[in-house]
Amino acid sequence: MFKKIARTAVYFSCVMTGIYVFTSASGFHKRDKWQHLTGWDYAHRGLYNNTSIPENSMSAFKRAIDNGYGIELDVHLTADNQLVVFHDDTLTRMCGINKKISKMPYSEVSLYTLLNSDEHIPLFRDVLDLVDGQVPLIIELKVDNGNQNLLCPLVWQQLEKYGGNYCIESFHPFVLQWFKRHQPQVVRGQLSCNFFKENPHCDLVLYLMSNLMTNFFTHPDFIAYKYLDMNNPAFQLNQKVFRAMTAAWTIPNQPAYDHYKKQVDIIIFEGFEP
Repeated sequence: MFKKIARTAVYFSCVMTGIYVFTSASGFHKRDKWQHLTGWDYAHRGLYNNTSIPENSMSAFKRAIDNGYGIELDVHLTADNQLVVFHDDTLTRMCGINKKISKMPYSEVSLYTLLNSDEHIPLFRDVLDLVDGQVPLIIELKVDNGNQNLLCPLVWQQLEKYGGNYCIESFHPFVLQWFKRHQPQVVRGQLSCNFFKENPHCDLVLYLMSNLMTNFFTHPDFIAYKYLDMNNPAFQLNQKVFRAMTAAWTIPNQPAYDHYKKQVDIIIFEGFEP
């Protein structure tokens, strides 16, 4: 009886391990698809200081360009389908207004300034015009209320005409799936972290996301993982077995930069200059 239970346990463990490996595997990719994006450090939301130069502002992007850094930025969709560069779902933190950006037309969004500066929330197309291929871009797509099927094609309409180097990334796997299906030549990355580290609780969706278990149908070209959580088995599997390209976010200081620089292909940093 004991041997039967032991065999069942071993069989069950093997099956579950197989499922875990299958679902979290990004698959094998040609690394030259990504090589033009390496060799750069990327300023998170631009090279900002959140005083005179706010995050995701035109001045932060210009400063990154002037100092020779790639740029990571965030793209949201307004109520009238305008693409804006902004991180949060609401304007509370950056503009002091408790309004959701997806519920506002751009004519209203453009009225507010970022923190205590004179900077306004920029349009995505204006940022692309400013950068103009001078440095590479990591473009995070921010899905709100399942709007990825509108957000993604609108982003692509602008990227299709852009001549510089870039990739897209998102926490939302359906963004990656859209680009895989419609524009597979675009380098796409799965963003993730250990969602349970600071708030342990039961959540199946966050468990799947933490362990990259949507990779089997999105096949990301790279994994962008929070630098403190890179001991995650799924991240290690993709990096060491499937040789996936990897990015670490967001490195906060020089000692952390020095420690993680050789462990990943790309560093995304903020709060200092490496």
